Amino acid sequence: MTLRTYLAATCAFGLAFTASAQAHDKAESLEDLPRAIQSDYDTKLEDLYTHFHANPELSFVESKTAARMTEELRALGYDVTENVGGTGVVAVLQNGDGPTVMMRADMDGLPVKENSGLKHASKIMQKDRNGKEFPVMHACGHDVHITSMVSSAKMMQDLKSEWSGTLVLIVQPAEEIIAGAKAMIEDGLFTRFPKPDYVIGFHVWSNLAPGKIVMEAGTVMSSSDSVYITVRGVGAHGASPHQGIDPIVIGANIVNSLQTVVTRNVAPLKPGIITVGTFHAGTKNNIIPHEAKLGLTVRSDDPDTRDKLLAGITRVTENTARALGVPEDLMPIIEHAPNRTPPTINDADTVAIVRGALEAQMGDNLVRIPRDGMGAEDFAYLMAPETGVKGVYFSVGGSIEKDVTKSPSHHSPEFNVLPKPSITTGTEAMVRGAVALFNKE
Repeated sequence: MTLRTYLAATCAFGLAFTASAQAHDKAESLEDLPRAIQSDYDTKLEDLYTHFHANPELSFVESKTAARMTEELRALGYDVTENVGGTGVVAVLQNGDGPTVMMRADMDGLPVKENSGLKHASKIMQKDRNGKEFPVMHACGHDVHITSMVSSAKMMQDLKSEWSGTLVLIVQPAEEIIAGAKAMIEDGLFTRFPKPDYVIGFHVWSNLAPGKIVMEAGTVMSSSDSVYITVRGVGAHGASPHQGIDPIVIGANIVNSLQTVVTRNVAPLKPGIITVGTFHAGTKNNIIPHEAKLGLTVRSDDPDTRDKLLAGITRVTENTARALGVPEDLMPIIEHAPNRTPPTINDADTVAIVRGALEAQMGDNLVRIPRDGMGAEDFAYLMAPETGVKGVYFSVGGSIEKDVTKSPSHHSPEFNVLPKPSITTGTEAMVRGAVALFNKE
């Protein structure tokens, strides 16, 4: 199916959604917001979500998803620009004088074969930007995010009498490889379009009760760095190890020693992680290979800890090799991947404004749950200190289990969330938060 044929088949739904919503389901006021969102979900958004879930696309090749979002947002009266930072979409709605508020939703899926058992489970196979084919699944809830953005766009249009300023919506590619936000910024997100004073976004979580919201000031997501180590040795027969230098033994020692960087170089109350996620070496059990390759993910919550972890990786890797007899001309090669992100840090004053708006109308939804992991998000680039943009990134629950600890993990083939409470709660929180930021004075 060509892109033109695809759009012809799907555009009618988007235009019908808009016309029907404006005629029958318009939000007359903020008090009417929950009813209008629920009505739109029951009549239209559920189908839109099902479409997105069944048709995921990989990072930077989300062309059909971007095209569908473009059609939906244009039909709602937004000024839409495509192909920003690759496949990114930017939509702008001018509504008089006032601040500029940005809403963000990410749209890429993952190279995972879906095993959720859903009727609308993905059966998509797609080539990534390097030409390698994978099964694709929305295994992290980005289908929830973009469906909610369509709903939020409509509600903000309906409620123009409630706010004044400029609304910017971004449909971001390539969050899963923490590259899309940076790509959009480098392609003029803050110069070609109105630069936001505030940015707001959310992520659905499978291990949070449906409709619950976690919104806190400070660090809410960690930094992420990918490091690749090539341990070089000298190949030999497995029965004559003394004639070679074994990179597997060296690599194994490096893996264990790297944990001392966290336990002995980082302050006990400063979170940090060095995880070796891949270790590849050898072709046969009786051959000592000439190299071993390690892949690491590194997480921290502050720049100082991040610097200590990265410096420690180099120190431990090189000196472990030296201690095991590797000559200087065969020192391990350490490479830092360009796709990296700083921690996501919510601005306290901005959180107070948004949280205050939610407490007034959605107080029962707000919960406080301590972080128990170090996930990362490239949303951080949108509100990094050098941008001058203040932001709020929060979580919305969508667990399919009463015991949320039993919910399928993000990125697993069984991943699933309840779409209705996720989308409706996310939309209401985004709209109330944005209106509060427009009216903060």
